[in-house]
Amino acid sequence: MTRIAVLGNGRVGGSLAQALTRAGHEVTVADRSPGTAAEAARTAEVVVNATPGAGSLERLTALREELRGKILVDVSNATVDGPDGLPTALLHPGSSLGELLQEALPDTYVVKTLNTMLFTVMTAPASLVQAPTVFLSGEDAEAKKVVRGLLADLGWQERWMTDLGGIETARATEAAILFVPHVIRADGFAPFAVSIAR
Repeated sequence: MTRIAVLGNGRVGGSLAQALTRAGHEVTVADRSPGTAAEAARTAEVVVNATPGAGSLERLTALREELRGKILVDVSNATVDGPDGLPTALLHPGSSLGELLQEALPDTYVVKTLNTMLFTVMTAPASLVQAPTVFLSGEDAEAKKVVRGLLADLGWQERWMTDLGGIETARATEAAILFVPHVIRADGFAPFAVSIAR
């Protein structure tokens, strides 16, 4: 059992919190108010960033002390969105939200994952016809081991997990978000994920 704080109570944060609770973890969900987030982060071992990516860097940098020594699982993508709310460009071209979070929070173990799929797949990967791939980017091997365990609790099989290496590899997975509006316009709002065929 791990003490987990989920920052963000929208569709992503809500579904992750429910699934992690079902898996037997002690989960606290914090909304966007700084006080609630700080208290949740302070008492957790693992913090999940499910806040909107455009404001994540500022929001989490304000929690530097509360996040010290913690694992930060970043599932957000920082994008410039169009009038329809779908992403049109990356907010941090040439870098990534994951990298900037690690730079701003040097005493926190940032692991980027679960950001290359529709949110429904995060907690139900087996619902897809084809096996999806979940990627991990981060500097700390032990932190990634803990996150792999949490992914397994969410239904991800070990063979579906790919460790890409350091946090700089997050810029590749974050760029995959640019597929999303085109896939949705072509096929509708149906569950999908990036999958590496082998």
